[in-house]
Amino acid sequence: MTTPQSFIGGLLLAASAAASASVTSPVIGKLLWSEEFNGASLNTSTWTASNGNGCQINLCGYGNQELQFYSPANLSIVDVPFEPGTRALAITARRETVGSNQFTSGKVDSSGKVQVKYGLIEVRMATPKVGIGLWPAAWMLGVSPQTWPRNGEIDLMEMGGRQPSGLPPISPDQFVGSNVITFQQAACVPGNESCAGSTAWQNKNWYTPSRSLANRFVTYRLYWTDTQMRFTVLDNGREYDMYKAPITINSTALNQPFYLLLNMAVGGNFTPAATPAQVTAPLPATTYVDYIRVYELDGLGEVKLGVGTQPEVGKFGVFTDNTPVDNKQVPGVTADVFIWNQGSMTAGDLPPYEGTGVLAFKYFSPGQWFGGSIQSRQVHDMSGFRNGNIKLKIKAPANVAFRIGIYDTFTNQSAVTFPANTTAYGLVRDGEWGTATIPVAEIAGPKIALQSMLDLFQFFSVDGALPGQQFQIAFDDIIWDSGVAGVPKVAVTPSVSKAAAVSGSTMQTSATTLAFTAPASGWVDVHYSVNGGDTQTVRLRQDGATHRYVAGGLKAGDVVEYRFTAWDAARQVAVDSAPGKAVIR
Repeated sequence: MTTPQSFIGGLLLAASAAASASVTSPVIGKLLWSEEFNGASLNTSTWTASNGNGCQINLCGYGNQELQFYSPANLSIVDVPFEPGTRALAITARRETVGSNQFTSGKVDSSGKVQVKYGLIEVRMATPKVGIGLWPAAWMLGVSPQTWPRNGEIDLMEMGGRQPSGLPPISPDQFVGSNVITFQQAACVPGNESCAGSTAWQNKNWYTPSRSLANRFVTYRLYWTDTQMRFTVLDNGREYDMYKAPITINSTALNQPFYLLLNMAVGGNFTPAATPAQVTAPLPATTYVDYIRVYELDGLGEVKLGVGTQPEVGKFGVFTDNTPVDNKQVPGVTADVFIWNQGSMTAGDLPPYEGTGVLAFKYFSPGQWFGGSIQSRQVHDMSGFRNGNIKLKIKAPANVAFRIGIYDTFTNQSAVTFPANTTAYGLVRDGEWGTATIPVAEIAGPKIALQSMLDLFQFFSVDGALPGQQFQIAFDDIIWDSGVAGVPKVAVTPSVSKAAAVSGSTMQTSATTLAFTAPASGWVDVHYSVNGGDTQTVRLRQDGATHRYVAGGLKAGDVVEYRFTAWDAARQVAVDSAPGKAVIR
């Protein structure tokens, strides 16, 4: 299949123009979360260390022609040599050969462990002499399962890049920039097939200090609200803006959670070094990150631990207008509609079955394959729908065979077939609007991860039965129905039937960590607080019949209060454990 192209969901909607919080005169509230990097080693309950050159994820050079091999051995928590009393994460780049790579370096990310939305985000860090070839960065990616740039990218700082024309000659150690990248329809031009729109494009987005940034700490700040972003550098007690004015959010991707990344690349498209011979930066070289802190900003700010996804319940509308549902997607806001092969199919003009919206398509190239999908902008946990159905309205010619499928975030796809001239799943093939009811257990099969779904609806042609004539096909009122009426989301409604039926437990695994474990067949959350602070909710990771999560950053004397919530598949309810308490020794 060819790369999917946007049908009606490609245009990202601008946020409301009326700002609800100020980034230029901010009121900074309480500390929501921090990583101080003061422990003996990297906290793996917060961070995942990269190991590879990108080829392991079919993205050699990480999409930027980077020259390094990332290794956990290049990461450590150390005493900073030029600032006594400070411990920090050390990311070290070295000239050493691993396979085809002549350099090694380090990279960490908080994907699936910590995600941030809005607030003031601070990163205090010190870079080495970047010279030609080093590319240190502190940045963020949207947790959306959609591919880059639809998930969004926020660069708090990056160094080592080519400087804009018109700027007086300056050392690369006296130039640092920031950036925001999202999918923009206007950016879909030849040479930019990804449609990545950059706020740094032809805009001032940098800070040029009077002295080198090498081996000294400065603090990079992102002030982030639902309508604006402001990037600054706090240097020697003074705060400097990167951009001339705050950035207006023009993409719904920037109103979603993001995870954190810290790394130092060697070479690549951002730098002047395209080959190993062009790298002249002194090596080994180390970037130090003292801390990352997230504060409330004018009452806004969220930090979620774990995957941060609440299970959908009841009825979930994938594409519907008037049918009552517990939650639903909105194309162009929380989902995108794609035509996969624009050489065979385009938008149609069949009227809707209900409401004002319809998925109508015109097939114009007989003998060619066709297909399309509704892609979610955020992961959906549909594990509670295993015993339910997907119900939808379909209008299609009787002599056209097609398939209906679903797709998870692990690239697993599964589908059922609607043969030509044959009643299947209740759909009578008379060319008029009809109802299909597809059991979720059948369409999901054994390989679909219902707890992590990306496409909740796909349609495509049947191999060996491609249409021999032009036609139109339409879909409407697409709903996942769990079969359990009136069950609200467990996170917000206490009326869900609950009982003390989860046998979770805790075990102190080090001086600073506490492990939560629980046996269960479905998902398990732990809700815990430290010393009476804010309650954190984390989805435990499943390992066979046991679920586990390790909380870090604790110290002797800390009192951890907790309870577990698990999904009881037999009763189709969420159940709570009795509350518990652990004291760190």
